Amino acid sequence: MALQDVYNVDGIKVSQIDLADEIFNIPIKQHVLHEVVTMQLANKRVGTASTKGRSEVRGGGQKPYRQKGTGRARAGSRSSPLWRGGGVVFGPGPRSYAYKVPKKVRRQALKMALTSKLQKKALIVVDKLDLESVKTKRFVEIMRALKTREVLIVTEGKLENLELSSRNVPRVKVVRWEGLNVYDILRFKHLVLLESSVGQLEGRLLS
Repeated sequence: MALQDVYNVDGIKVSQIDLADEIFNIPIKQHVLHEVVTMQLANKRVGTASTKGRSEVRGGGQKPYRQKGTGRARAGSRSSPLWRGGGVVFGPGPRSYAYKVPKKVRRQALKMALTSKLQKKALIVVDKLDLESVKTKRFVEIMRALKTREVLIVTEGKLENLELSSRNVPRVKVVRWEGLNVYDILRFKHLVLLESSVGQLEGRLLS
């Protein structure tokens, strides 16, 4: 077990918490992290690029001019790919880029990402972040007290005041522990865990 300091919203150490070595102290394999992040980015792709083939282009049912005597090449339809405004040959169509990495690999990558934050001393545990009202200024003061920027905040449940207070602050994201993922952990410089969410994460990753 690794001991981690727990801070309050004023940046003052109030206690310590044990972090499971099976989650926060494992060997980091870059190729596993890369594989999972690549999967997440691929799953985000929309895949709506689309063109029309010659059978989908409007018109083209009538022969544009007679077969012989014009001196021009034969043409049977205006929707031919050779014509301007005609169909596209082998063009893209709507598709899904999504694919899956084995569940065990995804879980292991999540542990590695958490370990990397602890090793870089970019992991901060806070006892609570319950804001009395929606106040962006107060949220910024808390982040300044914790000496964090570009931060991902992980909560146990819905904290509406916190989520609304932080949404206008650049490079800050608040997620609930169920939505924690490798890409977000690696994308932000600091990771802030609410003390109550640590137990939830350990229960999820050790089960």
